[in-house]
Amino acid sequence: MAMTTRQGTKTITMASALEESVPGPVTQRKQADSGRFRLQVDRQTKASYTTYEAAETAGLGIKKEHPLVQVAIYDGVESVNKIIELP
Repeated sequence: MAMTTRQGTKTITMASALEESVPGPVTQRKQADSGRFRLQVDRQTKASYTTYEAAETAGLGIKKEHPLVQVAIYDGVESVNKIIELP
């Protein structure tokens, strides 16, 4: 029976990162938007605007392109939801 000898072992060292950033918890929710008026399409928030007029203009554009969806503007300060309808 022939005996084989094992060659010397190699050690692999990984270069450690100086400072590894720890990511936050993984969630599906987005961070809260900074705008007061939130544009909602079929009850899902799509964008945030600082003025009502900007939100209404964007909402009317979506409503004209897709008349079957429900488009609304939610006021985060007064907690009022206004549904956009075509004229």
